[in-house]
Amino acid sequence: MMKWLILIVGVLSNASASALIKVAMTPPRKLQSFSDPMSLLQNWPLWLGLFLYGTAFVLYALALTRLPLNVAHPILTSGSIAIVALFSSFFFGEQLSIINMMGIVLIIAGVFALTLN
Repeated sequence: MMKWLILIVGVLSNASASALIKVAMTPPRKLQSFSDPMSLLQNWPLWLGLFLYGTAFVLYALALTRLPLNVAHPILTSGSIAIVALFSSFFFGEQLSIINMMGIVLIIAGVFALTLN
């Protein structure tokens, strides 16, 4: 049970990091240039996103000690893709078509199929 919790939290960390990086690069919080280091230092969504990417990496590494690579990696990547698609629709108003929703359902079905060993 713990191995799945580690992987799920890793998926959520990865997807949340992607959403935060989007926030960090969206006005008014965009990185103007490296010549303005204060804009970089004050961009808290960027730093939180980087932290969550690091957290996702550590959790993925821990999951690999308990799960086979051919299960852990597809779950991490496809789970993140599905959650990012949902986040992009709910938080950023990006379009999520019927085809996109069907793709998410297929991703979830594929992840479920991978875990049926």
